[in-house]
Amino acid sequence: MSTSPAADELARVVRDHAGRLAGSLMSLLGDFSAAEDLVQDAVETALRRWPTEGIPDRPDAWLFTVARRRGLDVLRRQENYRAKLAQLQWPVLPAPEDRLRLIFTCCHPALAREAQVALTLRVVCGLTTAQIAAAFLTSESTVAQRITRAKRKITAAGIPYRIPRDDELPERLSEVLTVIYLLFNEGYLSSTSEQAHSRDLVDDAEWLTALLQGLLPNEPEVTGLLVLIRLHRARTAARFTDDGGLVLLEDQDRGRWDRTAIDEATSLLTRTARRHRAPGPYQLQAAIAACHSEAATWADTDWEQILVLYDLLVTLQPTPVTRLHRAVALSYVEGTPTALAELDRLSSALRAYPLFHATRAQFLRDLGRKPDARAADELAVSLTANTAQRDLLQERLSH
Repeated sequence: MSTSPAADELARVVRDHAGRLAGSLMSLLGDFSAAEDLVQDAVETALRRWPTEGIPDRPDAWLFTVARRRGLDVLRRQENYRAKLAQLQWPVLPAPEDRLRLIFTCCHPALAREAQVALTLRVVCGLTTAQIAAAFLTSESTVAQRITRAKRKITAAGIPYRIPRDDELPERLSEVLTVIYLLFNEGYLSSTSEQAHSRDLVDDAEWLTALLQGLLPNEPEVTGLLVLIRLHRARTAARFTDDGGLVLLEDQDRGRWDRTAIDEATSLLTRTARRHRAPGPYQLQAAIAACHSEAATWADTDWEQILVLYDLLVTLQPTPVTRLHRAVALSYVEGTPTALAELDRLSSALRAYPLFHATRAQFLRDLGRKPDARAADELAVSLTANTAQRDLLQERLSH
């Protein structure tokens, strides 16, 4: 479905600046719900006016001005808020600390973990409820309810808008990293039909992780996530054809990979591993990505090492999606029948996940069970919103 230039520009501004807008308002209002409502009102105003009036030269500042004016109207009887809003100015330069403060506010331990992550992805990162629902493998209505409850809890509990003290960081760091990881995943391969991937979201994820590493330079999991993102980004040039088609890892032209970026990322991971002997989930995922990135050809892939890393990852993060990826590695080490048996144990948990059915189709095809493979591929197509991913599956069905 095509969109207008104004709608496309608004989507970009919301993605890039919604968290910054909310953070700037939150820093003075001290009221999360009020700040978020002002941003949403400004976005709705832009949706009405930009298509006819044109896109302003400074769309972020325009949104801020509208939010500020709306705040003065709504809060005119509350002199304290009015005085604060009257003094508030939109900064010319980015204020990254505002965004980090907002992320940590959303990831307060008083909130349920899933609510923390959903709220941050929506308010700070600008993802839609549909995109968040796809990340959680749940319904949009469930995500919307989590976000609403979380915003109410922040206001009712008076959760402070600040970066936590050093002793408070560990209990929030896991959720902050989860948010950035899911943001990266959505950018790397979109869950919607609007675009195959989003370089802007990937840029955002890397920028936030680097910002977090500056705050926590000795935290190995932050470094692990940063390395993971950079290793995947190093292969970006080979991931799509000139006309936007998705290219699987085994078929990519490895000569187009950014070898300098790969070497720098793997060196950083190695240095981190030497200092910290017990790797966490993001370091393990980064190590798996490094195994793929360092292989000169698909045939050179060290599947035994990758399986060992997945075995470790499953002990720390025994999610169905992690076990799905482990089954792929298992197929190269112990054979397809063993891997398919492992995959089938996940059928209930991943019945709505297209990659599960696409992987199962490949296993069935390898075993010569073509009718069953076709049925699995057709189910994967029906569940896939990403256009490039769907085209790849339909091409497989045509052969």
